[in-house]
Amino acid sequence: MSTQEPRSSLPPDDPLRALLHNEVHARPSARIRLPALVVCVAVLNEGVTRADEWAHLKRLPGQQDLTLDALNDNFLRLRTGGHTLKWERHSEFTRYAVVQALPPQAVLAARADEVEWLSSLVVDAEWLSQIPGRTVAAVKLVMLEQDISVPQAALDLATAWFGGRTVVASLLGHGHSMVVTDLALRPNGFERMLVMAPPGTSPARTGRISQRLLELEIYRLMALRGLPVAKDLGPLLAEAEAGLAEVTQKLEARSASEADLLDTLIHIAAGVERATAEHAYRFSATQAYNTLVMQRLVELREKPISGTQTLGEFMQRRQSPAIATVAATAQRLAGLSQRIERSSGLLRTRVDIAAEAQNQLLLAKLTRGQELQLSLQTTVEGLSIAAISYYMVSLIHYGAEALHSAGLPVNPNLTVGLAIPLVLVGVWKATQRVHAKLHQKLH
Repeated sequence: MSTQEPRSSLPPDDPLRALLHNEVHARPSARIRLPALVVCVAVLNEGVTRADEWAHLKRLPGQQDLTLDALNDNFLRLRTGGHTLKWERHSEFTRYAVVQALPPQAVLAARADEVEWLSSLVVDAEWLSQIPGRTVAAVKLVMLEQDISVPQAALDLATAWFGGRTVVASLLGHGHSMVVTDLALRPNGFERMLVMAPPGTSPARTGRISQRLLELEIYRLMALRGLPVAKDLGPLLAEAEAGLAEVTQKLEARSASEADLLDTLIHIAAGVERATAEHAYRFSATQAYNTLVMQRLVELREKPISGTQTLGEFMQRRQSPAIATVAATAQRLAGLSQRIERSSGLLRTRVDIAAEAQNQLLLAKLTRGQELQLSLQTTVEGLSIAAISYYMVSLIHYGAEALHSAGLPVNPNLTVGLAIPLVLVGVWKATQRVHAKLHQKLH
């Protein structure tokens, strides 16, 4: 009898539910049996499509039937014979990790410098060299069963295997294993790491150790990609800051026109905005990668070995200044943008004040013109009253004379004398009404 509840007991799934739920299982750690060699290559995948990587994976022996859909989850583990290849695609890089077994007798001995496990790779060297992309990290991680009950003795053997180089080392998990590396880039393009764990260490634990160490190195290098950008931006930011200081000084001293200041300010702002658009992502990515580096260091739970630095101490001293430089440059760029915005506001205020003064002057001129126009109109109206009155009185006089000539008892002079006041009053009232309407329009 089945104990599973029916699926209908839940509301319909959100479209992203399965994707988000499975994200926690997207990149499971490998299970690595000791002794083993892990060869990891991380390449920048800008301009490299998933189809390009799929075509390259198909070139591996026995993978001719690999489908493109198998790469949809950005994670793929291929098992072939005695080795495993893991493919992971991230936003900026793709990681290829080959895990192969080493001979059972692989241990560090007194003549550890003569031990050679790194040259016999199960993956063809030509296949590695033709991975699509540009290499950002390449690590050969040797993982051995080794007695580490006396850490200093194990460290001496490991140092001999590294050719006597200065190494950084620590006990992981407060003592369940030891990691040793010199973080040196060798002529073959690979770094070298060594993990020693006592017999009986579980494959799951060694897989987690491998994943953390490899991610730590890849994220460290990805975080440092912001450092050259920050250094290259130094002269540009210095020039922009000097130019902005000069604009502010001229703005305060009123020693340059608004047009010249605006032109200079626009030039500075354009350069800063271009730099921000081009490099803001790189600076943000540096901070994100550095956060992951710090998390991986915490997860390693390092315990120091007398006489040598731990990975965390080494990276704190060597990487922290670089990350601080990137952060300072990003802050400097953001601060410069804000200062440009404030200077633009000051210049805008100055232009607005000048424009307001010009508007007031223009308004005063317009008002004076209207007053002159009204005075002129009043003068014209006065003349019009005289002319209209003259013509009307003349018409009345001619009419009275005509009536008198017709034999009617009309005295032309008397009629004109009586009509003049009436004509003047009527013309004056009509003119006042016109004058009032004109004055209303003008004001």
